Amino acid sequence: MAAAAVMVEAAAPTGALWGLVQDFVMGQQESPADQVAAGTAGSAAKLLQGSGRRERPSHPRTAGRELRGRDVKSGNYTVLKVVEALGSSLENPEPRTRARGIQLLSQVLLQCHSLLLEKEVVHLILFYENRLKDHHLVIPSVLQGLRALSLCVALPPGLAVSVLKAIFQEVHVQSLLQVDRHTVFSIITNFMQSREEELKDLGADFTFGFIQVMDGEKDPRNLLVAFHIVHDLISRDYSLGPFVEELFEVTSCYFPIDFTPPPNDPYGIQRDDLILSLRAVLASTPRFAEFLLPLLIEKVDSEILSAKLDSLQTLNACCAVYGQKELKDFLPSLWASIRREVFQTASERVEAEGLAALHSLTACLSRSVLRADAEDLLNSFLSNILQDCRHHLCEPDMKLVWPSAKLLQTAAGASARACDHITSNVLPLLLEQFHKHSQSNQRRTILEMILGFLKLQQKWSYEDKDERPLSGFKDQLCSLVFMAITDPSTQLQLVGIRTLTVLGAQPDLLSSGDLELAIGHLYRLSFLEEDSQSCRMAALEASGALASFYPGAFSSYLLPKLAKELQRDVTREHGPNKCSRHLLCLQALSAVSTHPSIVKETLPLLLQHLWQANKGNVVIGFNDIIAICQSLQQVAEKCHRDPDSCWYFHETALPCLFALAVQASMPEDSSVLRKVLLEDEVLAALASVISTATIHLSSELAAQSVTRIVPLFLDGNISFLPENSFPSRFQPFQDGCSRQRRLVVLLMAFVCSLPRNVEIPQLTQLMRELLELSCCPGCPFSSTAAAKCFAGLLNKHPAGQQLDEFLQLAVDTVEAGLGAGSSRSQAFTLLLWVTKALVLRYHPLSSCLTARLMGLLSDPELGPAAADGFSLLMSDCTDVLTRACHADVRIMFRQRFFTDNVPDLVQGFHAAPQDVKPNYLKGLSHVLNRLPKPVLLPELPTLLSLLLEALSCTDSVVQLSTLSCLQPLLLEAPQIMSLHIDTLVTKFLNLSSSPSMAVRIAALQCMNALTHLPTPVLLPYKPQVIRALAKPLDDKKRLVRKEAVSARGEWFLLGSPGS
Repeated sequence: MAAAAVMVEAAAPTGALWGLVQDFVMGQQESPADQVAAGTAGSAAKLLQGSGRRERPSHPRTAGRELRGRDVKSGNYTVLKVVEALGSSLENPEPRTRARGIQLLSQVLLQCHSLLLEKEVVHLILFYENRLKDHHLVIPSVLQGLRALSLCVALPPGLAVSVLKAIFQEVHVQSLLQVDRHTVFSIITNFMQSREEELKDLGADFTFGFIQVMDGEKDPRNLLVAFHIVHDLISRDYSLGPFVEELFEVTSCYFPIDFTPPPNDPYGIQRDDLILSLRAVLASTPRFAEFLLPLLIEKVDSEILSAKLDSLQTLNACCAVYGQKELKDFLPSLWASIRREVFQTASERVEAEGLAALHSLTACLSRSVLRADAEDLLNSFLSNILQDCRHHLCEPDMKLVWPSAKLLQTAAGASARACDHITSNVLPLLLEQFHKHSQSNQRRTILEMILGFLKLQQKWSYEDKDERPLSGFKDQLCSLVFMAITDPSTQLQLVGIRTLTVLGAQPDLLSSGDLELAIGHLYRLSFLEEDSQSCRMAALEASGALASFYPGAFSSYLLPKLAKELQRDVTREHGPNKCSRHLLCLQALSAVSTHPSIVKETLPLLLQHLWQANKGNVVIGFNDIIAICQSLQQVAEKCHRDPDSCWYFHETALPCLFALAVQASMPEDSSVLRKVLLEDEVLAALASVISTATIHLSSELAAQSVTRIVPLFLDGNISFLPENSFPSRFQPFQDGCSRQRRLVVLLMAFVCSLPRNVEIPQLTQLMRELLELSCCPGCPFSSTAAAKCFAGLLNKHPAGQQLDEFLQLAVDTVEAGLGAGSSRSQAFTLLLWVTKALVLRYHPLSSCLTARLMGLLSDPELGPAAADGFSLLMSDCTDVLTRACHADVRIMFRQRFFTDNVPDLVQGFHAAPQDVKPNYLKGLSHVLNRLPKPVLLPELPTLLSLLLEALSCTDSVVQLSTLSCLQPLLLEAPQIMSLHIDTLVTKFLNLSSSPSMAVRIAALQCMNALTHLPTPVLLPYKPQVIRALAKPLDDKKRLVRKEAVSARGEWFLLGSPGS
C-alpha cells in the first residue's frame, strides 16, 4: 500500500506546484520561479536518503519522472515534480512558452545542482543538448541550464566534451546578448577547472572552437573572462595546433586597450583591469613573438601616448619568457624605437618605460644559453647601443649626454656581462672627456656619469680581483676624484665625495696611499665653514661609510688628528671659529664610529674629554656639554647594528655618565661641571644618551645592568661607578637632596627603555619612592621626571594584582595631591602621565582617569593646563611611552580615545559656564588636531561648528591647533567646508593679523587651502580676499610674507582659464 501511495504521489504533481509553474510559464508572475527553486533546494537533501531507482526512458517527461525516483519524497517540491509540472510547457509548440519552461527548470538546477545524481545529470544534459537546436528564443535558458550542470560534481566523463561540441556546433555565440555570451564563457571556465584532461583530449579542436566563440567579443565584462581563458589555454599546455596565429589575432585585435568606463559603472571594471589581463595573454608564450613584436614596434612608433606606454610595458613583460631565438630578428627595430623614445620623448613616463624595456631586453639576451657555434646576440646588441651613444658623450655642447648615459647605464645594469662590456668601452672615454673639459659644471656632469657606472659595478661580485673591469682604471679614477674634491666648485666637490664613497666600497681599488690621501681630504672637508655645510655633511657621511670598510686606516690616519683637535682648550683660544672647530670635531668623531674597533677608540676619547672638563683640565661650556652628549648619542645609535658594540657602549658609557652626574650632585662638589651638568637641558641630553644605549640591549644584558643602576638610586650603591670616592652618600629620594633628585631623570631614561620582560629589583619600593617624589613641590623638573618614570613602569607592568595595587596607590596620591594647595600642580602632572600610560595600553581605568581630567577643565587654577593635557594624551612622546622604548602602545589608541571621550567633551562644552568654555574648546581642538583625518571626516558635520567657534578663542595655542586641524580638512572635505565659507573667510582673514607669527602663517595657509573649494562658492569673496591679503604682504616676518604671496596668487588665479 505504501509503495502504491508513493507511485500515486509521483504521478500526480501537487496542485500548488502546478499553479506556480503555470503562472511563471504564462508570464503572469516572476516570483514563483524563485519559490519553486527555493523549495526544491530545501527538499533535495532529504531526497538523497531514498532508493528504488528504475530504468529511465529517454523521453524528457518520463525521464523527468525518473530523475527523482526515490522512496522518500519529503519537502515541498522536488526536481521530479518540477519536470512533471513542466511537461506540457516543454513540449509546447510556442517557442516563448518552451523558453519559459526551460528557464524555470534552469533556475531550479542552478540552486540544487550539487545534489543531482550521475544518471540524472546524463538525462538532463541530453535534454539540454537537444534543445540547443531549438528556436533562438530558447537558447538563453538552455545555456543557463548547461551552466548549472557544468558545476555538477557528479558529471560523468565525456559529457563536458559533448556539451562544448554542441555549443561550438549549434550556437552562434556572438549573436547572443551580453549576459548569454557571458554564460557560454562561464561554462567553458567551469569545464576547464573541473575537466581539464578531457578537454585536452580534444586537442586543437577545443582551441578552434573557443576562437569561434570569442571572435568579435566587445563587452569588457566578457573580455575579462575570455582573456583569462586564453591565458589558461596557454599556461596549462592545451594544444594550440595550427591555430597559434588565429588565437593571437583574436586577442591582439584589442591591443592597445582603449576603454573608458562609463560614469557610475556598477561593475567597476577599469581600463587597467583589461590592460593587465590582455598583457598576461600576450606575454604568456614565446610562440606569439613573431606576431607580437612587429605589433609592439608599430605601436611604440605611433603618436598615441597610451599606446607607447602599453607597448613598452608589454615588451618588458614578454622579455621574461622570450629568448634570443624570438628576439633575434627584431632587435635592431626594437633598439631604434627605444632609442628614439629616450632621445626625443616628451613624456618622462615613456622614457622610464623605454629604459625598463631596454633593461629587460638586455637581461633576456644575457641569460640565454649559447651554443658553441651560435652568434652572441648580446655583444652585437650592446655594440649597436655603444655605436649610437658613444659619440654623444664627446659632443662639445653635451646636448644628448644624459639620454645617452641613461641608455648605457640601463643596459649595463641588466647583467654582469653587459656591465663589463659597456663599462670597459665607456669609462676610458669619460675619463678622457673629464680632462678635456675645464669648466666645473661640465666636469660635474661627466663625473656623475662615471659615478653611475661605478654604482652598477657594486651589483656584481667577482671572485678574481683581476677580472674586475675597474681594476685597470683605479689610478685614473683616484686621481680624478681627488681633483674633484679639491675643486673650488661646491657641486663638483659633492659629486667627488659621493664617487669616493662608491670607489671605497669596491674591494681592493684604494691602495694604502690612496686611503691616506682620501682620509686627509675628508678631514679637511669635515672642518669647512658654514657656507660649505653641504660638503661638510657629505664628507662626514662618506667618512662613516668608508670607516666601516677600512677601520684600520681611519684609526691610523684620522683618529689621531681628531684626538689632537679635541684636546684644544676652546675658550682659551678665543673666537667663535675655535669653538666651532671643537663642535665639528665632535661631529666627526661620532660620524666615523661605524665599526666596532673604531667605537672602542672614539667612545673613550669622548668620555675622557668629559672627565678632563670635570677635573678642570679643559674649560668647557653649556653648549659644549650638550654637543658631547649629542655625539655620544649618535655613537650609541650606530652601535645598534652590532650587539657586541651595543653592550660595550652601555658598559663603558653609562657608569661614566652616572658617575659624573652623581659627583656633580654632591653638595661639596666644586667642579667646573657642577652647575652645567645639573641644568635641565644637559640632564635631558644625558638622559637621551642613556635611553639610546639601553633600548637595543638584549633582555639578558639588560637584566645584568638593572641590578646595578636601580640599587644606585634606592640604596646609594656606587660600587660600579668609576672614581666613586664621593664626599657624601647618594640619596636622591631623601628629603633635602634637591640636586640629587634632579638625577631621577637619568633613572627614568634607563628603566623606561628596558625590554618589558626584564624584572626590575625592588620594584615596589621604587614605585612608592617615585610616587612620593612626583608630588613634592619645589622642583618641577624632578617631580615631572618621577611622574614620567612611574607612568612608564605602569605601562609595561603585566596585568595582575600588583598592577592594581600600584594603580590604587597612584589614584589615592593624585586625589590627595589635588586636594592640597601646595602640590596641586604636581598631582595634576602625575594624573596626566598615568592617564597617558593607561590610554596607550587600553586599560579599563583609563576612562575613569580621563573623566577626572575632564572634570579639571572647570577648575579655575588647573583648567588651562588640563586642556593642554589632551595634547599630551594624543601626541607621541620622545623620551618615554614610545614603541622604541618597548612601551605597550596599542594600534589606533587615538581613534578609541576619540570615540570614548569626544562626546563627553562636546556635552561638557555645552553645559559649561562661559568662562570655562575655552578650556573645552582647547582640549577638543588638541584631540581633533592629532586624530587621523579619515576618522575625523565622518564626524566633521557635527564638530565643525565647535572648531569654528574655537577660532574666536583668544588663546593663540587654541587658534594654532584649530587652524592646523582645519587646513587638511579644506583639502579632503571641500563640500562640507563650503557650507561655512562665509565664516571661514572672515575668521581666517582676521587671524592673518594675529600677534602670533605662527598663527598668521597658519591662517594664510588656510586661506591658500580655501582655493581648493568649488570655484562658484569662492568667486563672490575674491575681491574682498585679494584686498585683505595685501596687508600681510608687508609683514615684518619673511615667512609670513612668503605665505601671503602664495595665498594671494592662488586667489588671483581663481576662476581664470586653466586654473
